[in-house]
Amino acid sequence: MAIYEYYCPTCRAKFEQRRPMSEAAVATKCASGHRAERTVSAFAMSRTAGGLMLDEAPSGGGCCGGGGCACAN
Repeated sequence: MAIYEYYCPTCRAKFEQRRPMSEAAVATKCASGHRAERTVSAFAMSRTAGGLMLDEAPSGGGCCGGGGCACAN
């Protein structure tokens, strides 16, 4: 299951709905029964105290990030 964001142009309301990925394109309705449109979700990521962003994470050698596999890289 995935969470999709929808917008109702009649109510001007945004809401989320959990649906199977196979139903992502199927029309849905808001709580008032109006036709709602699927919107593009915005995803944001921020630093936490002492944490690193993904692109700042230290990288090791090899294909498994530190030689954790049998490929000898």
